[in-house]
Amino acid sequence: MSANSFDFLYDHSEDTRTRFVCFITPSLQRFDLAITSTSRFYGKQLITDIQSGKTAIIGPDDLNEPGYLEYVYKLSEEDGEDLRNFLIEIVGMINFTDI
Repeated sequence: MSANSFDFLYDHSEDTRTRFVCFITPSLQRFDLAITSTSRFYGKQLITDIQSGKTAIIGPDDLNEPGYLEYVYKLSEEDGEDLRNFLIEIVGMINFTDI
């Protein structure tokens, strides 16, 4: 099957900024994250857990959703809260760049 047979919804390239960070929580949980900032996704960021390979599009509203990080990254409640506390400082306010 060639790429010509696909019905592309979009095919767009852009320069992004990625921050790689590794930290250990008080409960000794290690997080290796890639945090990618892009003008897509209404200003939300792509947060990749490098250890598990799981990625989510996350903004402040997602951090306020109970159990969201625990579900996406398959974390315990304690580890989810530690990750949430870190990401609150990183994610910031949503910036609507598509409007």
